Amino acid sequence: MDNKENKRVTRRRFMRNSAMVAAGLGSVLAGCKAREEEKEPNAVEPEVSKTPEKEEYPQQLPKRMLGKTGVEVPVLALGTMFNLVDNQIVLRSTLKYGVKYWDTAHNYAGGNSELGIGKYLEKNPEARKNLFLATKASRAKNKEQWEERLQTSLERMNTDYIDLYYAPHAASDPAQLTDELKQWAEDAKKRKLIRFFGFTTHQNMAKCLAAAAKLGWIDVIMPAYNFRIMQDPEMPAAIEACHKANIGLIAMKTTGKTTIERFKQAIETETDKKLVEHFLQRGFTPEQACIKLVLEDERISCAAVQMENISVLTQNVAAVLDKTKFTEADKEIFRQYARATCDGYCAGCSDICDSALPDVPYVSDVMRYLMYYNSYGDKDRARELFAQIPGNVRNRLLSTDYRLAESRCPQHLPLSKLIAEAVSKLA
Repeated sequence: MDNKENKRVTRRRFMRNSAMVAAGLGSVLAGCKAREEEKEPNAVEPEVSKTPEKEEYPQQLPKRMLGKTGVEVPVLALGTMFNLVDNQIVLRSTLKYGVKYWDTAHNYAGGNSELGIGKYLEKNPEARKNLFLATKASRAKNKEQWEERLQTSLERMNTDYIDLYYAPHAASDPAQLTDELKQWAEDAKKRKLIRFFGFTTHQNMAKCLAAAAKLGWIDVIMPAYNFRIMQDPEMPAAIEACHKANIGLIAMKTTGKTTIERFKQAIETETDKKLVEHFLQRGFTPEQACIKLVLEDERISCAAVQMENISVLTQNVAAVLDKTKFTEADKEIFRQYARATCDGYCAGCSDICDSALPDVPYVSDVMRYLMYYNSYGDKDRARELFAQIPGNVRNRLLSTDYRLAESRCPQHLPLSKLIAEAVSKLA
């Protein structure tokens, strides 16, 4: 089979196997001819067929070097911000497609993400040697808490070591990268409890990345990175600085989902329709296109994507395996869409909000939790995280004047309206 035929079959496969991710496509998909009825996502694990089309999937996804670690990782990682105890089929299926990088955190699904991995490894201990496991020290702020989180994660996941440990989990200020943290990480490596160390960030990303590039002791960083964040004029230089410092980069939040609810369910504007129709004609759902765009930047070692069911897993694997390269016209569609819908997306520049709103220094967090509620449908997690904001701050949210922050917001977010919506849904 020649390369053109390979490409044709690949597209046919993922357009059939994916459920087309109906949420977000709305009425545009009504006219599309589905080749297969949508299946219950976790009902039956798909069998490995011996047909040529099935054989097209390799046992191993393409890999890239993870910075200075000397380790190659698959370009697609399983994000597990959900209950894996009751969803073991997803873990089994990832290995079939070569998604051998599992990303979790101490607080995901109230601990049931890590516990689910532990359940799998208890039954399949031989799988551990082929896995790359990453977890995070959620809400930990000092060496006692980092150590406690690490020991808990090791116990939950039935493993003697973590391949990649992130602390802080969700850094927003370079000042969080302290000498105490450096010393603790080096000690954890010496004790062979972790192999590599890094941090995650979805607030003030460019500032955190640029600072980390100068430190010399950070192995890997996981920033939020998508077609929207690419428009931040400070991000290209920050990404390049980390690349030159040989820091591995793992992208998260790759689809750029919005805070505003209307973007989740319906294609309402001509701009929305243009994006969706363009990439459907190219053979991709918008979600697939978003992942491919991020991975076209080879400085990004991997994209960590939440994949709660077999349909989403097979769709994303197929998109990654497809060899199509985006043209400048494709990228311009993304840029136009990012500009046209920026008032629905919080870019995480929390230092701007914090300087304008010193009495409510959690506005960027509230926007993210509202995005979890509206776009991810993860209502329980959104409410749980909102409840962790100090009570005195939550009590001031509705009485605060947001006009100064709104005037400074690069995304032109209607903060007053969105905060009121967040309080009504999350409180």
